[in-house]
Amino acid sequence: MIDTSEFRNGTVFEYDNNIWQVVWFQHHKPGKGGAMMRLKLKNLRNGAIIERTFKSGEKFRGVELLRKKKQYLYKEGEKYHFVDAETYEDLEINVVQLGGSEKYLMENMDVEALYLDGEFLNIQLPASVQLKVTQTVPGVKGDSVSNMVKPATLETGLELAVPLFITEGDVVKVDTRSGEYLERA
Repeated sequence: MIDTSEFRNGTVFEYDNNIWQVVWFQHHKPGKGGAMMRLKLKNLRNGAIIERTFKSGEKFRGVELLRKKKQYLYKEGEKYHFVDAETYEDLEINVVQLGGSEKYLMENMDVEALYLDGEFLNIQLPASVQLKVTQTVPGVKGDSVSNMVKPATLETGLELAVPLFITEGDVVKVDTRSGEYLERA
């Protein structure tokens, strides 16, 4: 059993008959009442992300996952194909099960497949990826000092806000957990 005080980014536990991974957490102590833990959780079975608040001291069943290295190969219709790094076994995953992770996948990218009691749950991406900007509007000269952003489309189809100095063809570093621009690579 794990307590809410033990939650950290990446902690995996069972709640409401599902397996959840902590994406973000915040300890909150209001002026009145007991402490709470605000969480952003990812369902490892279907990739859905929810926000929940738990009272401090609540206990949950901790889960130990088996992690296996996989390499992303290609997309075929609604299916994504991965190969096991050791056994060369093919793993086919439906786009719905990836829950948005597919927008960060590049061919030959290494990921970790998460298993619980032999059941495949989901993949875990690296913390950040480098993607090429394929489409964006030109920035206005003189706006490079401000914190203004503009929309950009990356080579995987992901759309995000980038600073005005980013141009088409630039390679940017993107946080896979939040989907935010980090820096120019």
